[in-house]
Order: sequence, then C-alpha cells, then structure tokens
Amino acid sequence: MTRLRVDGGMVPNDWLCQVLADIAGVGVERPAITETTALGAGMLAALGAGVVGSLEDAARLWSLERGFAPAIDASLRMKLRDGWANAVARTLGREIR
Repeated sequence: MTRLRVDGGMVPNDWLCQVLADIAGVGVERPAITETTALGAGMLAALGAGVVGSLEDAARLWSLERGFAPAIDASLRMKLRDGWANAVARTLGREIR
C-alpha cells in the first residue's frame, strides 16, 4: 500500500490524518468532499440519469483537499504499533508480553 484515502466525519481533523500517516507509514489523502457515502449515492444517481457517463468519469471527479506524509522514523512507528496492539489485546482480555 502506498497511500491511504480517508473519508468521513473524523477526517477534517488534521491531527488524526497525520497520526494515521505516521502509524501506517504511508501518505494519507483527504478529499475535498469528506462525506463520500453521500457523494457516492449522488454519483450513482447521476450515472443512472446519464449526467455522468461512466464510473470512471465519476471517479475522476474526486479531488484532493490535503495530503499528509509520514513524519516519524520506523523505530517510533513500530513502538507505537506495538503499543496499539497491546492495548487491543488487553481490551480483549489477552496480554502481550
């Protein structure tokens, strides 16, 4: 994976997008329209009505609002990932040593 495209109610938060880029180790791309579920429904309606010629035409309407690049080194990334995995394991009643 070389990039992660995000959408939804949380992604206008720059901090969240940066943390995702840092932890995933890939670029995060936030679209100009972050509520893509509604956009997708509208695009399918436009496709059905003949306003948009194809799914490829609809996909070309996606536009980048802002990108986030990883800004931490690999050792810190692994430490944070390990901490996350340990927190998930504890939540599930398992402990990682």
